[in-house]
Amino acid sequence: MRMALRLLAALAVGFLSVFHLSDSSSAHYDKILSHSRIRARNQGPNVCALQQVMGTNKKYFSTCRNWYQGTICGKKATVLYECCPGYMKMDGERGCPAVAPIDHVYGTLGIVGATSTQQYSDMSKLREEIEGPGSYTFFAPSNEAWDLLDREIHSGLIENVNIELYNALHNHMVNKRLLTKDLRNGLTVVSMYNDQKLHINHYPNGVVTVNCARIIHGNQIATNGVVHVIDRVLTPVGNTIQDVVEAEDDLSSLRAAAIASGVMDTLGEPGHYTLFAPTNEAFAKLPRGVLERIMSDKVASEALMKFHVLNTLQCSEAIMGGAVFETLEGNTVEVGCDGESLTVNGVKMVNRKDIVTTNGVIHLVDQVLIPDSAKQVTELAGPQQATFRDLVAQLGLASSLRPEGEYTLLAPVNKAFSEDTLTMDQRILKLILQNHILKVKIGLNELYNGQFLETLGGKKLRVFVYRTAVCIENACMIRGSKEGRNGFIHIFRDIIQPAEKTLYEVLRTDKRFSTFLSLVEAADLEEVLSQEGAWTLFVPTNDAFKGLTEQEKRTLISDTNALRNILLYHLTHGIFIGSGFEPGVINILKSIQGGKLYLKVVNDTLLINELKSKESDLMATNGVIHVIDKLLYPADLPVGSDELLTILKKLIKYIQIKYVRGHRFEEIPLTFYIPSITRITKVIEGEPEFKVVREGETVTRVIHGEPIIKKYTRIIDGRPVEVTEKQVTEERIIQGPEVKYTRITATGGANTDETLKKLLEEETPVRKVQTSRRTQGTPRRRTRLVRPVARKQSPPKEN
Repeated sequence: MRMALRLLAALAVGFLSVFHLSDSSSAHYDKILSHSRIRARNQGPNVCALQQVMGTNKKYFSTCRNWYQGTICGKKATVLYECCPGYMKMDGERGCPAVAPIDHVYGTLGIVGATSTQQYSDMSKLREEIEGPGSYTFFAPSNEAWDLLDREIHSGLIENVNIELYNALHNHMVNKRLLTKDLRNGLTVVSMYNDQKLHINHYPNGVVTVNCARIIHGNQIATNGVVHVIDRVLTPVGNTIQDVVEAEDDLSSLRAAAIASGVMDTLGEPGHYTLFAPTNEAFAKLPRGVLERIMSDKVASEALMKFHVLNTLQCSEAIMGGAVFETLEGNTVEVGCDGESLTVNGVKMVNRKDIVTTNGVIHLVDQVLIPDSAKQVTELAGPQQATFRDLVAQLGLASSLRPEGEYTLLAPVNKAFSEDTLTMDQRILKLILQNHILKVKIGLNELYNGQFLETLGGKKLRVFVYRTAVCIENACMIRGSKEGRNGFIHIFRDIIQPAEKTLYEVLRTDKRFSTFLSLVEAADLEEVLSQEGAWTLFVPTNDAFKGLTEQEKRTLISDTNALRNILLYHLTHGIFIGSGFEPGVINILKSIQGGKLYLKVVNDTLLINELKSKESDLMATNGVIHVIDKLLYPADLPVGSDELLTILKKLIKYIQIKYVRGHRFEEIPLTFYIPSITRITKVIEGEPEFKVVREGETVTRVIHGEPIIKKYTRIIDGRPVEVTEKQVTEERIIQGPEVKYTRITATGGANTDETLKKLLEEETPVRKVQTSRRTQGTPRRRTRLVRPVARKQSPPKEN
């Protein structure tokens, strides 16, 4: 007998595998069932592991995520082991080795425990039909499903068994065999009652629904069909979503919004939609004026309505955890569950669920979902930017952001505002906030490195784009940028501090850097740090030179090449913001000296050659300063002087400095930066002619340089425009031991001799300058002589 049963089981399995193959995209239920078998393999053959939500009768063949979390919809779930569908236990045998008896559909209803459906089939005279020949699919309500049916509806069916009950049961039947593999997502099948349509959804988590009723026991094969047990009684569906919205009294506000936005017709079109329908009470909760503003704006009202509609049909029984879905508006919402309740974006708001229509499903919600695209830019700030939002309102800046204008908010997070900042003079605080508001609408993908952005306060902010970060001045963005109806909001870690001084001016005004500044001036590098440019400077504080005597300092200064090598190891091309570096990754920068600098961010602290920066991101108009408390020195650069080696060992203890007797430091020419350009404004007819003029032993040469092509970007009417400017340079070089001056003869230079005589009488040497002649428009040229500031004269260079 046992052998016969096992043979029958093998034949049944073979029958299913041969005759009911379909593509894997519609076989999620079977895949999840297979995983349940694997989890229960230690319990014996054909045993499946299920999860049951504690305190309920709900059982699921669950996904891996739910299984390992041990929860379903946030509620703890216990593990059950049961025979897989179609199998049964045998006395004295492990697991479920036997196939359940195969009977006609009526008998199979009893096998799967759907005894109420079986009883009603008998009462309504359906029994004879489902015991006879045919090939049926019966979606049979469980006993609990009949108990949950509305009492009035239930009574109406029982009182008229020959018509109402018979028709209701026929509405659960399809006149062909359909296994779960055949129940493809989005499939519509015709029931045996009045050609009523049944909407099938087959979800990736293995849940299969029929008009949002979940199949809880599937694929019970019968001789004349198949039985699937479902968790609710199906009622005939004839209305579209539009029909329900138009007829439901509690949706009158939604109805008005749908008509005003032009979305109502969409809700009547064929499809598979999910509508989260706010009730009248939900609309009444909106702040005064918000709904009126949105409804008066066709674009915003359409976005509002479409944000409540998904282009997929999501039944509540298919939600076993949080999942993100795209709305018709284009943005996404997260639909989840908390026990029996549905949640939207983490909030319990669904009052009534699974109102099934011919083109989708409706869930009634008690809150209006407002998409970012329908919000004003100031409404985009979330809880983490509440301080910024409140200050903008309190200081009167919100009122200046007109709905018809376009803006971009650069919003620091709450913790960026210290107590000192919040208690400062409100006039100063207002200026700070004005520099966090741009007068144009700029999205994240429109920002590029080197871009300048003008603020409401008139400041020009620089944009720096790195591998994993976008920064504006000292502050870098974090995730959370949003686009509203009239602007963008970008979120920043810190308050933005626009630069006011050059690198040199920062050093001069901060007493912490006085020793380093004196070395910079001794090395004639102050002009480098004063000119326009883009530099990163690592500045040691006075603590780095603690114990250095005046004699040792003079020794250090006496070797200009050595001093420049040391100082220029602290300088690199480009502006590198500390928080712009990818955390935990070593970033290698080449210094002006030529040696490599190794930078890394660990726990929000910038490390330079493993030395901690005491303060990072001091912004300057021509760069950024990172403060350190040690002098940097390239590890591969040897020292050839015993005296210098002693001084450096006194200052630098974190590396072993190489000593090579007699080694000399290479000269670093100051050709790595471009001096300032004097622009020519005087218009002179004709092209200038320059000559070499000898005055005693003094020789002046005029050298025409290559044209300099400058490209930069300007924001015009909110859009970046590339501008190209061509400049021609002339360099005047003066040599000789006597008093030096430059005499340039050119057509139109009538007053040059008088100027030269005056300079000669004052015995003031003339320094090397550079002029430029713009080539755009009318030819322009002006000869200009510049008297230098009194300073130590360097030996003349060979040209």
